[in-house]
Amino acid sequence: MEARTGPTSYLDGYDKILTDAAATGRRPDRTQIDSRRVSGEQAAEAGLSLRSCVAAHLAATRRHWPAGRTSPSDVDRVLSAAEQAIDAFAEGYERAQRLAARQEEADRREFIDDLLHGRSDLGRLAARAERFGLLLSHAYAVAVAEGAEPYDDFHPVTRRVSDSLAGRFGSRNILITTKDGRIICVTPGDQADVPTYFAKQAYAAIAAGGRIAIGRAKSGGGGVAHSYEEALSTLELATRMGFDEPVLRASELLVFPVLARDRQALADLVHTTLGPLGQARGGAIPLLETLTAYFDAGCVSAEAARTLSLSVRALTYRLQRIHLLTGCDPADPMQRYTLQTAVIGARLLDWPART
Repeated sequence: MEARTGPTSYLDGYDKILTDAAATGRRPDRTQIDSRRVSGEQAAEAGLSLRSCVAAHLAATRRHWPAGRTSPSDVDRVLSAAEQAIDAFAEGYERAQRLAARQEEADRREFIDDLLHGRSDLGRLAARAERFGLLLSHAYAVAVAEGAEPYDDFHPVTRRVSDSLAGRFGSRNILITTKDGRIICVTPGDQADVPTYFAKQAYAAIAAGGRIAIGRAKSGGGGVAHSYEEALSTLELATRMGFDEPVLRASELLVFPVLARDRQALADLVHTTLGPLGQARGGAIPLLETLTAYFDAGCVSAEAARTLSLSVRALTYRLQRIHLLTGCDPADPMQRYTLQTAVIGARLLDWPART
């Protein structure tokens, strides 16, 4: 069968529709309409534009206009049949485009899931990644933005962030997508300004309460997945620790995963060092909050007191009480380190709410 090469290749049967309408006034039957729809689908699959196909139909209408058929009724019958035929063709064309778009989106979503979770064969994943401008042999970093509402690829916030990055850096080698309601930016590891700019744009576009985490650049086939998991862990850590910063870098928070790696040892440190605070009137929480504010203030009593809405005298009394109960003096550098590490551990383990 000869390959079709242009819009005129998809006009089979159209001339008969015109001549039948002119001769008998008969409109296209179901078979002819279905044939026009199929031709429209095939033209879309072949990559032809709908505009060129409609132009080909109009040109064919002029070429096959029945001779001598110029009365108003004849013109109306022929144009009515042409309208039905072209409408059926356009319907088939649009249906094929919708199906292709849905299939493309499904393929893209499957690729995104495989990329972010390190699934699929590495060679196949790398080949699919090239369609999106990603070379998995290089290092990539992943930034994740979350807000009070979930975002998908078509959300105005996602589109705004994507357009901002495309306008600044172009779309090559940068992938903007969404996953589990969060906006994801996959960027080459040697372009540190891209995730920084993404964080700035995402924070500006997301309503109050937005937070962005940036994973470290990782190389290899699973590099994107590792960086993505690191960014997610950073978001979880920020929630658990109560960090106020809107933008967090995993590279600046490495001490926390190190502390949490041996949970049993960390739990022993927390219980041994801070457990005695439970003997205080009101329990351990007020004194734990005092230590947190004191360390966050750089061990400046006046600033910590303002944070807690206490007088400096009241804060000093609490610190003395902590020293008495725990045997660790917050003013002593070595003992202060033990206390501060225990306080961080308490926040990581949600102590004393979870014992």
